[in-house]
Amino acid sequence: MAKKEITMTEGERMDFLAAPRTLMVSSIDHRGYPHVAPMWYALDQGAIVFRSFTKSQKIVNLKRNPKVGILVEEGERYEDLRGVMIQGEARLIDDPDYVLDLYGILAARYPFSGDQPVPFPDRESLRQAFGRFAAKNTAVVVEPQRISSWDHRKLGGAY
Repeated sequence: MAKKEITMTEGERMDFLAAPRTLMVSSIDHRGYPHVAPMWYALDQGAIVFRSFTKSQKIVNLKRNPKVGILVEEGERYEDLRGVMIQGEARLIDDPDYVLDLYGILAARYPFSGDQPVPFPDRESLRQAFGRFAAKNTAVVVEPQRISSWDHRKLGGAY
């Protein structure tokens, strides 16, 4: 089957990305080599957004060169593989209020501590938990230039 038979529709991609999976982020280091790191992410008006400490290697790399590659994938067997890969530009946001809001979204989506995600009921509790980190972090909005996707389940067990 041709690639178009396994490509996800936009709706399938958005449904796939809506689940709390791990994002692999690839930036380019000062020597020109890929730097790949796992990150938790959220969707903001359909765009993938993640946060990291401003002094982290990925943010330093993205400040120097905003080209970014990201991958979200799942599946252990070939016939179950699904994924979305995006090549794009990183838009960096260092606004502590935006970063704090992102912390809240991520805390409700992923288990920062313990076994379950913990939503914060109000801004003050969110500020108490993550406020001291927000000013030390940068949010990254991935602006897609090229999107690839695959869902091998569409093959129905055939190659």
